[in-house]
Amino acid sequence: MSIIATIDIPEDLYLVLASHGFSKEVISKESKKLLALKCYKDKVLSLGKATELSGLTKWDFIEFLGDNNIAVIDYNEIQLDMELKEILKKAGEN
Repeated sequence: MSIIATIDIPEDLYLVLASHGFSKEVISKESKKLLALKCYKDKVLSLGKATELSGLTKWDFIEFLGDNNIAVIDYNEIQLDMELKEILKKAGEN
């Protein structure tokens, strides 16, 4: 099941957008990508769910995040330290 959400664009603005190649379909796709980006940045959605919303592949969404200066991995200092300790621990097991 899916939900249809709409945005209202004044006709004069739509005509300007349309004259630059922004069809209704393009506006819809771009809106979903931008909403996914915002939801991921604000930690509302996980990477997987934001990717799903965006309509892109995971790698294309990661590239889209990078193009918009959004970090894919955003650890604070404590999380990064814990992650590094875990990596070093696993490396020592080999």
